[in-house]
Amino acid sequence: MIEYENLGRLNRPFFEEYKEKFSNILESGWYILGQNVVSFEKAFSEYLGSHECVGLASGLDALNLSLRCFDFKPGAEVIVPSNTYIATILSIIQNNLTPVLVEPDINTYNIDPKKIEEKITPNTRAIMVVHLYGKCCQMDEIVEICKRNDLRLIEDCAQSHGAMFKGKISGTFGDFGAHSFYPTKNLGALGDAGAITTDIPELAEKVRFLRNYGSKVKYFNEYVGLNSRLDEIQAGFLLIKLRSLEKLTQHKRNLANIYLANLKSDIIKPRVEEDFYDVYHIFNIRHTKRDLLREYLLKHEIKTEIHYPVPPHKQKAMEGIISGNYPVSEEIHSTTLSLPISSFHTPDDVLKVSEVINSF
Repeated sequence: MIEYENLGRLNRPFFEEYKEKFSNILESGWYILGQNVVSFEKAFSEYLGSHECVGLASGLDALNLSLRCFDFKPGAEVIVPSNTYIATILSIIQNNLTPVLVEPDINTYNIDPKKIEEKITPNTRAIMVVHLYGKCCQMDEIVEICKRNDLRLIEDCAQSHGAMFKGKISGTFGDFGAHSFYPTKNLGALGDAGAITTDIPELAEKVRFLRNYGSKVKYFNEYVGLNSRLDEIQAGFLLIKLRSLEKLTQHKRNLANIYLANLKSDIIKPRVEEDFYDVYHIFNIRHTKRDLLREYLLKHEIKTEIHYPVPPHKQKAMEGIISGNYPVSEEIHSTTLSLPISSFHTPDDVLKVSEVINSF
């Protein structure tokens, strides 16, 4: 069986370092907001080339606190891609703001810059882009739109650790980069974890208050905050894995190149473009008979995933919140299929998957 993902196998190369790190933290007696968090924040900001990094409890919290920092009035509009994972939209709703959905480019699956400005109104305050599947958005056009319309820019980088556009890394284009370190990510913890990156020190300082009940000095609260602190154990594990991120990324890029070279032409493959450095958190293909193809692969002992089977505007939770038709999003959600491309997969695994797909 070629598994889609196996977190035990994925993390096995780090087990000994993890055990030593865990033992050290356990014996230290300091489990929250200690030296491992400080060290990871410094290392991750240096990796990105950003001025500030603030560790948080999850990627959703990173999106939430990014929006909360700006104190937008209730009901203010935030533009977001129509085919994103629902967490992006939840962060907008949870801040009493209004999500305004913009269709993606069918070729890249990222928000289509050419469709953004028609959705901007006097009530628009921000654009929240999502670098989906490990590919950056067309950021030069989006940055220019934000400047032209005086809008804040937040990047959802949950799937794009290390991805670049024109040599600039995701999470460094906007006011905030919001990062998830969910275990399956290219840079994954062993539980929930997240971070915010920014080049604006005063915003980073506000996030540090907000993540800790609105407090920086114990028992003195300056903001209505929440509990969203990256714990020492996850920070320690991330610090270890960060040192291998470039190697892990290159392995996934090598596997992706095998897929790209071997899958037959009637499979819609990820677009490769000169200005983009893709990290392939997910290697997605599209096929009109997606569900039959997935069943066929499973019969041949190959597991796959669908990211994502239901578009946000079709989710029951969004009834009465999101309206409108989003045919591009629906086409993507009904045809996309994610193939095995984990750090433990081998070139032979990928060749085997390609061979089976080509025989469908």
